[in-house]
Amino acid sequence: MSVTQHLQGFGHHLILGVSGTTLSDDDKRALSELKPVGVIFFAKNFLDSTAYEIWLQSYRELIDQIRQYAERDSMFITLDHEGGRVVRTPFPITRFPYASLLQSRSRQVAKATAVELQSLGINISWAPVADIYSHPQNPVIGPRAFGTTPESAANGAREYFLGLQESGILGCAKHFPGHGDTSKDSHLELPVLDLTTEDLRNRELIPFKTLIEEQVPLVMTAHILFPKIDPDVPATLSPRILQGILREELGFKGVVVSDDLDMKAVSDMFVQKGTVTKAVNAGCDLFIVSRNINSSSLERTYYIAQDFADSLSNGSLDPTVVAAAKDRIDKLLAIAPQYLVHTLDKDTLKEHAELAIACSFQEVG
Repeated sequence: MSVTQHLQGFGHHLILGVSGTTLSDDDKRALSELKPVGVIFFAKNFLDSTAYEIWLQSYRELIDQIRQYAERDSMFITLDHEGGRVVRTPFPITRFPYASLLQSRSRQVAKATAVELQSLGINISWAPVADIYSHPQNPVIGPRAFGTTPESAANGAREYFLGLQESGILGCAKHFPGHGDTSKDSHLELPVLDLTTEDLRNRELIPFKTLIEEQVPLVMTAHILFPKIDPDVPATLSPRILQGILREELGFKGVVVSDDLDMKAVSDMFVQKGTVTKAVNAGCDLFIVSRNINSSSLERTYYIAQDFADSLSNGSLDPTVVAAAKDRIDKLLAIAPQYLVHTLDKDTLKEHAELAIACSFQEVG
């Protein structure tokens, strides 16, 4: 096999970010050589301060180019789109409030959100957050969570996921096994939580268990170290957490996706030989490299892809493990709708805006 074919092996496990509203030469090279199975969009990928029809046409052309260079008709077209501060899209796409404010309207908001995501060609929303807002000084989750107790977080996340699913968008439970009790931001450093497995069972795992029972198709890992469970590696690299707890104890059979490998909590680890092998062997099927945080991340992406290919060649990465991961990804890709980008009518957008206002004035329970 050629070097490019070896690198494309990793591409089938890769969700990649692109650099802007048009493809750079580096983007074109990465899409052509790695052929990622999906892309993730951020605010930088949408023209801002322009009319709806203008930015939507620019975005439509961007997706068409991505498919052309990746040579994939079916792809995961993904967006972090939770509401609150986690909204990447320009107006008139609705600014729904944080999850903590949705309460009884979670499913209704998710259905409205799904309609808008479909209009952007999105088939995976990196939502719902299944974390519990249990630490008042949490700098990264906070009101992004649906509740401050296991029960309220589980119920809100469940309703939101079902709303997405009923309206044709694939949802993802994040950040496993729970990011709600941290006082540090994994975008900037590696958080450490001194929780036992029993502690997780009594609190953090409850929303994830609820979503898994509802057949959530994806679970995203947390870049957090749990020294009382696995003192050596964060959850993204831990077989005790991803295999032992997520797969075996909770019975999750879908796709496990890493949180962004550009986040400082793990970014340095993934330029060390064998790290991607540890992650795959631990249970990660799919990897996000957003290129939204780390300016050198394209070089890092190629390093990880090469490390993946080398590990398969030298036998440190079991091909049967990779084949099982690929099979899970293929099954998900087969059910991922491929939506065409289109404009939304004014009445729909007005109705969604009124719903967002109603949620914003609802008291937190």
